[in-house]
Amino acid sequence: MNISWKTCFRVGVSALLLILCVKYSDAALGGLKLLVGAVSPILLGLVLAYILNLPMSFYERHYFTKQKKKAWVGISRRPVCIVAAILTLCAIISLVVGLVLPELVECVKFIIAELPPLIERLLDSDVARAIMPDGVAAELEKIDWGSLVDSAINVIKSGIGSAFNTVVDLVSSVFSGIVTAFICIIFAVYILANKESLQTQTQRLMKNYLRPAWLKKIRHLLSLLNSSFHKYIVGQCTEAVILGVLCMLGMLIFRFPYAAMIGALVAFMALIPVAGAFIAAAVGALMILTVSPLKALLFVVFFVVLQQLEGNLIYPKVVGKSVGLPAMWVLAAITVGGTVMGIVGMLIAVPIASVVYRLISEDMAKREMNAK
Repeated sequence: MNISWKTCFRVGVSALLLILCVKYSDAALGGLKLLVGAVSPILLGLVLAYILNLPMSFYERHYFTKQKKKAWVGISRRPVCIVAAILTLCAIISLVVGLVLPELVECVKFIIAELPPLIERLLDSDVARAIMPDGVAAELEKIDWGSLVDSAINVIKSGIGSAFNTVVDLVSSVFSGIVTAFICIIFAVYILANKESLQTQTQRLMKNYLRPAWLKKIRHLLSLLNSSFHKYIVGQCTEAVILGVLCMLGMLIFRFPYAAMIGALVAFMALIPVAGAFIAAAVGALMILTVSPLKALLFVVFFVVLQQLEGNLIYPKVVGKSVGLPAMWVLAAITVGGTVMGIVGMLIAVPIASVVYRLISEDMAKREMNAK
């Protein structure tokens, strides 16, 4: 068997790189983290552009359709639709924050104010006296719980105020986050404004530097990824709206307080598969607790039942059907993705599993046809 010098060179270079990566693994990981940190605004900008492209494409399809041949319509379509897509996303976020944040702040204030009297009532109850020894109960009754809570809050405030390094790190993180967000938005707007030319350039680059067989496979893979993620985002948003509406209607039927606000929070947080809805439920239970502990407990029971219905029936049917993935594999993908990569893994596991499922199905069909 003849082995060309190119094959030997490739094997030698690959082995050398592998040895260097193993020997200098710390430096390699540090360089990789630095590279990821450097390109993270661009990657986030790509993700933001992909998300904004969904409402932007919708607006472009309905932007003065009867006057589409006029010059001013063609010139203004893209800028107006980009601004409309950004405003739509900001409006959704502002609506949820405006509904939730003020009520949440008031609930925290209420809990802090009502905590000392609640502790005193618990200590005076017959159940507490029966459980605790007489000496312990007497000593606990002597404690001024209001002053204790105020002292704890003052300690926290003084600790935060004296931690100069923490403040500096916080300011630096906030400033870095603002800069990153600004770069992401600018990059996303640039991509949306020039998506056709960027797509043409990418296709030319791939056509000139990839073999025809690889080009065909990569194009097919990218087409599947685009279709899967597009359908998944639409299905996830549909499922979140269904869950939020069901939660609000159920709370209205059972006369739970804060029905509209908690329903909006559940719908927004349900965009994070599985975990997001439970976070929203915990916040909702905390807010209802300020009104009635019994209603808070009943709300938890109600939401657990609703979540079981949603997780085992609605979510697999809506999201699984939209991406063409059976319900069993949807649940398996969420479980594996959440275990491996946390929330990010939950977000991307279903569309990636859908693509893998589609590729395996196509390959099996091709093999069976060749066998026949």
